Amino acid sequence: MNILVIGSGGREHAIAKKIKQDTPEDAVYCCPGNPGMEVDGIQVCSLDASDFSALVTFAKEKEIDLSIVGPEQPLLEGIVNHFQAAGLKIFGPTQEAALLEGSKSFAKEVMLSANVPTASYQAFDKFEDAILFLAEQEKYPIVIKADGLAAGKGVIIAQTKDEALTTVEQLMKEQIFGESGSKIIIEEFLEGEEFTLMAFVDGDAVYPMIPAQDHKRVFAGDKGPNTGGMGAYAPVPQISPQIIEASIKNVLQPVASYMKQQGTPYTGILYAGLIVTAEGPKVIEFNARFGDPEAQVVLPLLSSKLVNIMDQLLRHEPLEIVWLNQVSLGVVVAREGYPIAAKEPRPLPDLSDIKDVDVYYSGVSKRENRFVSNGGRVFLVQKTANTFDEAKETLYHELAQISSDDWHFRADIGYRIK
Repeated sequence: MNILVIGSGGREHAIAKKIKQDTPEDAVYCCPGNPGMEVDGIQVCSLDASDFSALVTFAKEKEIDLSIVGPEQPLLEGIVNHFQAAGLKIFGPTQEAALLEGSKSFAKEVMLSANVPTASYQAFDKFEDAILFLAEQEKYPIVIKADGLAAGKGVIIAQTKDEALTTVEQLMKEQIFGESGSKIIIEEFLEGEEFTLMAFVDGDAVYPMIPAQDHKRVFAGDKGPNTGGMGAYAPVPQISPQIIEASIKNVLQPVASYMKQQGTPYTGILYAGLIVTAEGPKVIEFNARFGDPEAQVVLPLLSSKLVNIMDQLLRHEPLEIVWLNQVSLGVVVAREGYPIAAKEPRPLPDLSDIKDVDVYYSGVSKRENRFVSNGGRVFLVQKTANTFDEAKETLYHELAQISSDDWHFRADIGYRIK
């Protein structure tokens, strides 16, 4: 088969690499991809993920059998609709269904209609109304979210009223996230253990994956500002099977069924960011695609062939998915200064001596036959093992070789696991 993966980061590298490992004879393209993917036999092209017409032309010229969408922006811009109109097979939710990620107020309305547990909230599109609401609030911290996409950074936990007022002004007046913050959500702060539960979905057919836990804060001990994710692990042993079952029954299934009932059936990856409260699991957010870095730790545990799963879903056929009885741990290596402002590009450290782990590249380019950083999160190092102790020992032994001040990574990913 000829497969096209759309996107350029570590998530897309994980998707393409999994396909290449499943069936080495398949031709796997990634547009625009990044040079690091070529190490795994993935062919990259320079086409932009938002240039739908060029991608359709490419897919026809290369006789692509299946296209897979990695990032959220093309989904919200309607790439699936565009490919379907051209008669091409593509895996991902339509523009209408992807609104579950594209608008937090829309997602909240779906959850209320489908009776899905989530934090209480108010939505605002006028600055003055949001300020008046905050003036009446006495319980802090409180959570403020940009309604639209903000590269994983549009959620602020305000510890005080003054901080909340400043945040609303930054979002709605200064528009630090552009139009994404012209409308905001203010919701109650939930306390508990967070985890990610992704699922393959076709209409009201839901096939959950192994749960994972992401680490958003930039520094060890969950200190510093939020990032796109500094590491993850799967499964999450501190989350009980009962909680997982409740999350499937009370979150994933009702949302999928509701979307189908509304005439906007969901096909693709449904990502639920969840928190275990005293009342049970509640939704923090939905994404319309694989998480990053969750994809890099979950997909290595998938024994079944990824393309077969997606193809069967598109054919509306029932699935049986097999997972490895192992664990997976991944740590992101970021450029110095991230996430405030990543410093100028630097040649990547020599990874030729890194053994017994997998590397997923994200923010890299190539200069004079050498990889150079091209962004904040540069690559992720991942280990599959029989135990978390084994995974941590191997992974951090290899990461210890990266000692330059040009890079930083968290040294505590997975260390809360007993």
